[in-house]
Amino acid sequence: MRNLSRFHLNGLRAVEAAGRWGTLRAAADELGVTVGAVSQQILKAEEQFGRPLFERLPKGLKPTSFGQDILKYLSAGFAEISAGLALAERRRDDVLTVSVAPVFASKWLVWRLQRFHEIFPDIRIRIDANVALVDPDTSDVDVCIRVGWGNWPHVKAEKLIDQVIFPVCSPPLAERLRQPADLAAVPIIREPTPMFGWGAWLGPNGLDESILGGGPVFSDASLCLDAAVAGQGVFLAWETLAGDAIAFGRLSAPFPDRYSTGIAYWFVTSQTLPQSRAVSAFYDWLKAELARMDT
Repeated sequence: MRNLSRFHLNGLRAVEAAGRWGTLRAAADELGVTVGAVSQQILKAEEQFGRPLFERLPKGLKPTSFGQDILKYLSAGFAEISAGLALAERRRDDVLTVSVAPVFASKWLVWRLQRFHEIFPDIRIRIDANVALVDPDTSDVDVCIRVGWGNWPHVKAEKLIDQVIFPVCSPPLAERLRQPADLAAVPIIREPTPMFGWGAWLGPNGLDESILGGGPVFSDASLCLDAAVAGQGVFLAWETLAGDAIAFGRLSAPFPDRYSTGIAYWFVTSQTLPQSRAVSAFYDWLKAELARMDT
């Protein structure tokens, strides 16, 4: 590995980040430096390699054939380094990295984390708002909180709470809803690719989705909930998404019926690595907080 001494590590990091993101701006944001600094580091690396690594295009950077070959090894190498550092940090009982879907994080978790800090002031939590299920064995993530059936391979998944759904809307709009069939006369707020449809709630009430009219469509559940608060229609929500808005009077649940979707929230950790004190503390606290919603 003597050739490593002939190349600047910062330059190689800049090359790898730029190749992965495809733009100088995104690479600079990841590395915490300026765009100009990334550009200069790439130029120095190209001088050391003696040939260009990227084509400069109006929309960003495109690796040359030589650059693609180099990036394959750089990406694999830095991934291995990151995994090694993640394992080193995971051994600390005062650091916890939690990967959680942005909707769950923004509408439920962040509003309760202060209570965790009060109980465990020595544990530092880092929230990674992400929907991808990462590998806890090789990443810097200690815990994933995910929605699904819990049958992911090569991980340990412990059920936190079943997901139950129910319609929500603004209090003024709720006054127009006396029975489920009244949903035919109000706007319906939808996601383009939901994990479940209205049939999961309408079916047990002897109805189907054909009774529903149109309404606004938003790209994620958080925006759908905000639209419901604003009085734009009725949205099919769940407890961790809508519970706080209902408790504070911003939303109403016009019907008492709540039905399971068959999926649940899961606490996902490594199947092989020992569970740290921080992970155990966070799991116990999370279960207790979720149980409070039923009281």
